[in-house]
Amino acid sequence: MLKYSESLITAITNVFSEKKSTYGDNINPKEAQDPITNASPEVREIIERVLQAERDKLYMKNPRNINDDILKIIKDVVQ
Repeated sequence: MLKYSESLITAITNVFSEKKSTYGDNINPKEAQDPITNASPEVREIIERVLQAERDKLYMKNPRNINDDILKIIKDVVQ
């Protein structure tokens, strides 16, 4: 699982935005990842595989069938 330092997030935010968003300023980044890090191995595997499936479709102009891919991933992990 990827974890980004606060300084990296701030640097990227400064590059890509005119001003830093105040959205989520009161959220601790560690707390935001707690549900994932505390999840069962099966849930973490589902999350990782779904994220990879979404990344694989980013190049497509009109990504299709992501719901089918997610359903297949869940069925594979659960069985």
